[in-house]
Amino acid sequence: MSAPLVVSIPHRLGREEAVRRLKTGLGRAAASIPVMQVEEERWTGDSMAFRIRALGQIATGQVDVGDDQVRVEVVLPWLLQRFAEMAQATIKKRGQLLLTKDGGK
Repeated sequence: MSAPLVVSIPHRLGREEAVRRLKTGLGRAAASIPVMQVEEERWTGDSMAFRIRALGQIATGQVDVGDDQVRVEVVLPWLLQRFAEMAQATIKKRGQLLLTKDGGK
């Protein structure tokens, strides 16, 4: 198994608002990536466990929302490892859009 892909996204929204935006915005963000489908999204407090399917492969991960940052950890199967840099950049960009002052609207 490979090392997880970790992305930290800073924000100034506070924990509650960041969680609210992520809960309402993750489905929209995932829908805009045609090769990816969210199969499971399970929130427990300020953390979410998820499972996605991309290019026929399953990836799992965890989102932890803090007062000033969101930490996303994704374990990619070996076939998707070659897309790790692109995935990391996409996660960071989409997360920043959701977590900016105006982005959650």
